Amino acid sequence: MHRLTRDDIEQAARHVYQVMPATAQYCWPLLGERLGCTVWVKHENHTPTGAFKVRGGITFMHWLKREHPGIKGIVTATRGNHGQSLALAAGALGLRALIVVPVGNSVEKNKAMRGFGGEVVEYGRDFDEAREEAARLAQIHGLYLVPPFHTELVKGVATYALELFEAVPDLHTVYVPIGCGSGICAVIAARDALGLNTQVVGVVSTEADAAKLSFEAGAIRETASANTFADGLAVRKPIPDAFAIYGAAAERIVAVSEEQIAEAMRVYYTDTHNLAEGAGAAALAALMQERDAMEGKTVAVVLSGGNVDRSVYASVIGNL
Repeated sequence: MHRLTRDDIEQAARHVYQVMPATAQYCWPLLGERLGCTVWVKHENHTPTGAFKVRGGITFMHWLKREHPGIKGIVTATRGNHGQSLALAAGALGLRALIVVPVGNSVEKNKAMRGFGGEVVEYGRDFDEAREEAARLAQIHGLYLVPPFHTELVKGVATYALELFEAVPDLHTVYVPIGCGSGICAVIAARDALGLNTQVVGVVSTEADAAKLSFEAGAIRETASANTFADGLAVRKPIPDAFAIYGAAAERIVAVSEEQIAEAMRVYYTDTHNLAEGAGAAALAALMQERDAMEGKTVAVVLSGGNVDRSVYASVIGNL
């Protein structure tokens, strides 16, 4: 992926803002009291799809329509947020969107993707097997296979990072969850485009820690499973193009447990009255884990999404 410039990101923003406004970043006092530092939350749970991915879907589909004008539709694999973004963006351009999810995927995310006009197919035991099926269906139906990581996706996602850095340019550290990597790569791209020195810290689940293992080994590592309730983090193997960026430019990668993620979801509720899905709460969980190191600093956490099934959230919040 080529290095993004501020102009690249601002051009992407012009497309994004035709569909949605910029999201807020708030400095929540109760989080600051709890953690002993100034905590800014980037609220990507407040987008039209409830997650940051919509930004990349918008820019990608504009690029696809421009570069492949005869295309009749797309196919992709997802656990939900990526699929919602592409279903919304494809529908706006009159294109078919075929979305492959693992068997047993979030019922509510599947329903949301259908609500945005996507055709949802369940296949495989996890995201990685769903990706293989998406590639097969692309060949059968003559659809464009949208990868989980692409320059145009990152360009759109980087618009949230640009908003954050322009609002709070003196951030010491930003914590970003890692699934397929567009989020952390977008934050790195925006930071570098603005010439800032902010440390970017990736966050994974202890149950899906391939990105952390790869970062520490300096080469891609794969895990046998990725069984975390934070489905946006449930990836067994890093995307090579994404790893090439965050493997070189992230400060570190932190692993948080399932209970730490659940506790962060509860803290978001009590301290900000915001709903966070598992992946969306992971960044806060990492800051809570590293609170001593961040004492007195100005930090940000990316609340990447709020799309959690009611039954899951009820179980988590019931342990208040």
